Amino acid sequence: MNLAINSTVAAGLVASMVRIATPLLYAGLGGVLCEAAGTFGVCIEGMMLMGAFAGAVIAFITQSYALGLVCSALGGAGVGLLMAIATGRFSTDHMVTGLSINILVAGVTSFLLRALFGGRSPNLHLSVPATWPIPWLAKWPVIGAGLFDQTPLTYAAFVCAALLHVWMRGTQTGLLVQATGENPSAVFAAGARPAAIRARALIAGGAFAGIGGAVLALDQLGTFTDAMTNGRGFIALAAVLIGRWRPLRVMLACLLFGATDAVGLNMQGWGLPVSSYAIQMAPYLIALGVLCCVGRATRMPAALGTALTRR
Repeated sequence: MNLAINSTVAAGLVASMVRIATPLLYAGLGGVLCEAAGTFGVCIEGMMLMGAFAGAVIAFITQSYALGLVCSALGGAGVGLLMAIATGRFSTDHMVTGLSINILVAGVTSFLLRALFGGRSPNLHLSVPATWPIPWLAKWPVIGAGLFDQTPLTYAAFVCAALLHVWMRGTQTGLLVQATGENPSAVFAAGARPAAIRARALIAGGAFAGIGGAVLALDQLGTFTDAMTNGRGFIALAAVLIGRWRPLRVMLACLLFGATDAVGLNMQGWGLPVSSYAIQMAPYLIALGVLCCVGRATRMPAALGTALTRR
């Protein structure tokens, strides 16, 4: 009996870990694209929030999950475009611009939510999609339900991590993006336009982060609330740094944070004498601890955060 209970608890932890890690992974992949091309991804939080808002509103109005997902990607990409215009065209500081965009998106989404639906705290109720269990694999003990009984967006997140790894390491376009983050002048001398590459990377990264917001709003919570990303974009940025701008390593870092959060959530159900506030702080404390350990050994892209003088 104890073995069965322990297996059930472990299976629940694995499922929670994957579920929590999925939006972080999408946002992390977006951060990899942004920062590999030389732009600080501070606005990932805003990209996620705008993606969650656009997806939830459109899905609620049209009752179309697919259309909501597309609009989530477009919402995040729009924030990426705004960041690209500010930092590329007007050479604004990346950190200040990213933080300003996060504040702007938080205010705009709260205002539009009330302007569109009325009320002080309108609620959008959305139907979350069913999981797609993979035959035979989903029945494996402990890990089966967690890894192989998920929604399509969850499967796609891990596939995208592998594809982005191959794209960045094995294609000319991917190498050009990384070269832009290392030496924009060399990219310009080779006949490419580093400013355009940065802008496209920001838009694509915004689309990834927007889909991360869609996972929260459309796949997991089935609603949209003010500031619902709750700092997940910054946790994703920490995963990017820990993973050293390598998609597969970022995936592992997101799973680490997902596991931490999953244990914290389950601890509240176990009735342990631990404050819920301390549990909520755990992912951020772990992020700080890991960053302190790996910070000295981490080399950022050489041109990360620098203004482009040649366009």
